[in-house]
Order: sequence, then structure tokens, then C-alpha cells
Amino acid sequence: MRYIIIGAGAVGGTIGGRLAEAGHEVVLVARGAHYAALRDGGLRLTTADGTGTQRLPVVDRADAVRLTPDDVLVLSVKTQDSTAALEDWAAQPVDGGGTASERLPLVCAQNGVESERLALRRFRRVYGMCVYLPATHLEPGAVSASGRPLTGVLHIGRFPGGTDETARRVSADLEKSNFLAPVVADVMRWKYAKLTSNLANAIEAATGVLADEAGVALARRVMAEGRVVLAAAGIEVAGEEEQKEVRTDKIRFDPFDGSKRRGGSSWQSLDRGTGTIESDYLNGEIALLGRLHGVPTPVNDTLQRVANGFARERRPAGSMTVAELTALVDEAVAILQDPSEASP
Repeated sequence: MRYIIIGAGAVGGTIGGRLAEAGHEVVLVARGAHYAALRDGGLRLTTADGTGTQRLPVVDRADAVRLTPDDVLVLSVKTQDSTAALEDWAAQPVDGGGTASERLPLVCAQNGVESERLALRRFRRVYGMCVYLPATHLEPGAVSASGRPLTGVLHIGRFPGGTDETARRVSADLEKSNFLAPVVADVMRWKYAKLTSNLANAIEAATGVLADEAGVALARRVMAEGRVVLAAAGIEVAGEEEQKEVRTDKIRFDPFDGSKRRGGSSWQSLDRGTGTIESDYLNGEIALLGRLHGVPTPVNDTLQRVANGFARERRPAGSMTVAELTALVDEAVAILQDPSEASP
């Protein structure tokens, strides 16, 4: 199988680079300065094994690739970019007849749970992937992944449920590429568990890496609110012990080069000044479910609003204190309890 990596950033670049290192055929899809750097200098991938540069085929648009029936599309853009990417790729012709949406499998290797729903509107064969992969992309042409001894844990399964031979073949290729890739019939249960932990991304993006007690306390609040909402919605989530059992001794996140840990995906969006952030599909997913099921979500509402403001204003990552952010959350909770507490 050939892998078309739609969005060769931190996650996509690492998956594509590792697959290519293991001898699999890979095409990278990127935009702007990152595309130019990949085209001119190759993909510079840094892992616990060292830094290497791979000269891989790279394109900046869907119609630049001649698709074949053996291709697998791996969607790894941020969710806010999914609709545009799906529109671009769905109608592309495949050798032998038909279109990508009719004939090719599409794997959503992304945070959140919305892209699978968006994809299934267009593609017949959609797969969810729960991405547990510490990776960084801050500079054009360069991606680093700090996980070791394995690079990441990538649960994969059909959406909305089930498994098949394609999922097993993708899993086998990933496991030859230094990933653990369990094939599961309930992949969304794993993705909702990952969503719960990703609710703290906005805290990290606004205030910096969560290293102090106050930041951890706020993270616990937002995740606890998320769990209440998911329970009210009747959504089953993989448990913490179940997750630990899969990952323990297989992957740890400590930087292998001794450098200070960088922030996660939302922090990186702010650091690169992209003007967008994925909070509408993380905290916003909990806000949506809360409104659908009558559960207030003041903590997630506040973090979603703050993160979107940071992105829109291109405010530097980490430029708000935890105390300031906690005060905004406390105010939102107080207003919910007593509307007269609202600031004039």
C-alpha cells in the first residue's frame, strides 16, 4: 500500500517519515513554506534514533497525485481544516475508474471526534485513529517525535465501528515502523478518551506547559467537566487503567535530547501563528454535547473562548498566567450560579 499523508505536520510528518524509513511508499501533502522546504530539502525527522532527512514525493494539491487502488489516504490536518481537505480529495479520480471517495480508505489520524463524521459524508470507507504521539512541528521541513522506545500508540478501526482487512494491513505496516497500532472494533471509545485529555490543550496553549500545581488543578477541572458531559450523553470512554495498560513500558514522553519539553498541538498552532486553533473541536465538542444534553460547561466554554481569542489575535503562546485564566473560569462558574455576578 502507498500512504498519502494529507497534512505532513507533527503527526502526519512523523507517521509518514517512520513508514518511509521502514520501506513503505509515502507521498506527503503540505502547504506554503512547509511544502517548499519539503520539496527543496526533504523531510528532516528527529526521533530517539537520531535525525535523518528523507527525500519523499511531496505535493501541495490533490490533483498533483495520480491515485491508485492501493492508496490509503491519511488525514492528519487539524480538524478545522478537514472540510476543505475532504472536499479536495473526495472527487479525485483513481486509476481504473471511480473516485477517491468511492474506492479508497481514509484514515482520520487527528485529535477530536468530528473528522470521522465529516469524512463519512463523502467517503465510503472511513477509519478512526486514536493518536497518542508526542510530536512537534515548529519549523518548515522539520518534525520531531520524542516518544520512546516506541514512537507512538495508534489505535485504528472502522468508523463508526468494526474492523476489516484494511485496518489490519495498515496496523501491520505501522507496527513495522516503530508504532504500536492495535486494531479495535470500538476506536471511537479510545478517541473520546483522548478527547478528554486534550481538553487541557487550551490551558497549555494560553499559559505554557502544565508544570505547576495551579495549572494541573485547572486541567483536572476541565477534564472532570468533560467526563460528566460524556456520561450524560451516554458515550463510552476507554478507562484510565485500560489506557495505561496499553501504553506502559511502550512509550514515554521525556525529551531524548535533554531539551525542555515543547507544548502540544494547540500550543504549536499559536507558536507558529497560524491564526487558527482546534479548540472548537476539543472544548467545543464538550460544549456542544453539554447543550444537547442539558449539562452546563462553563470551564470548557471559557477555555474555548480564550483559545480562539489567542489564535484570532495571534497572541503568543503562554502569554497568560494560570491565575488569570483560572479567574476567568471562576467568573464563568459564578455567573452560571448567579447571573448577577456578571461583570458590568
